Amino acid sequence: MSKDNRDDLFDRNPVNPEGETKLTREQVWKDLELKARDPRLFLPPGLCTRCNVVEESAVHFVREATIAGSDIREIITLEPQSKITFFQATGPREGAIINELFENEAGALQLKFYCYLGLRGKPPNGSEEQAEQTQFDSEKGYKFALLSTLKRTRELLAEGRL
Repeated sequence: MSKDNRDDLFDRNPVNPEGETKLTREQVWKDLELKARDPRLFLPPGLCTRCNVVEESAVHFVREATIAGSDIREIITLEPQSKITFFQATGPREGAIINELFENEAGALQLKFYCYLGLRGKPPNGSEEQAEQTQFDSEKGYKFALLSTLKRTRELLAEGRL
């Protein structure tokens, strides 16, 4: 399963839509890094039941987690203030999930989620991969993850935790 690098609403959103508390790049970055280290604060209750950072350097860390009943190991690279990439080392998926923070042509801060994934042991572009891609593209996939991340960022800011 592969994801085109499209710029549609399922992939990116303005960080600061009208009527919402304004977030800085630093606040969003801090929250994205927090989410990468422990997604339990951001996912629906019970979806992630375990998450441990087991290795760390200045430019990456490794986490082991149980998400949606699957044990996974991810190598997570950080490009500070810009991009976090989750490389799927073990688990049902192989490939990378990217969270990217950038300014559009007008200078407005944007957040974009996309992936390049396959399913281990399944035929490329087979029915299982197509179903998985449909799920990522749905309202419960990228768009949900992106909007819920920004919502949680605003909640943590209001609580004084950012």
